[in-house]
Amino acid sequence: MHNKHTTLGSVIKAARKRSDLTIEELADRLKISERYLYRIENEGKKPSYDVLYAIIRTLAISPDQIFYPEQPSKETELEDLIRLLHSCDVHSLKVVRATAKALIENQPQTTY
Repeated sequence: MHNKHTTLGSVIKAARKRSDLTIEELADRLKISERYLYRIENEGKKPSYDVLYAIIRTLAISPDQIFYPEQPSKETELEDLIRLLHSCDVHSLKVVRATAKALIENQPQTTY
């Protein structure tokens, strides 16, 4: 499947929406103005390296989506989850691990 996002702004906007964040919430996390983020997403404004780095890390965006938007997306749900886990702090990782264990232990058993 070919990646439909061809501009930096559209990649960022799509990732922000996938993360269920408003412009206001993401701008607050990035410590930038809402207007600046709006201009990046909608008006082709190019962010500074530091802001771009923070956006990539905060939204767990694959750098390939930004630097090679014309390439077919090879992202899987597992790769996306792994990137998100890299953004977690120690406490959050413990919560995720405990949740995953509980989900696995409570799965219906299948017999073959």
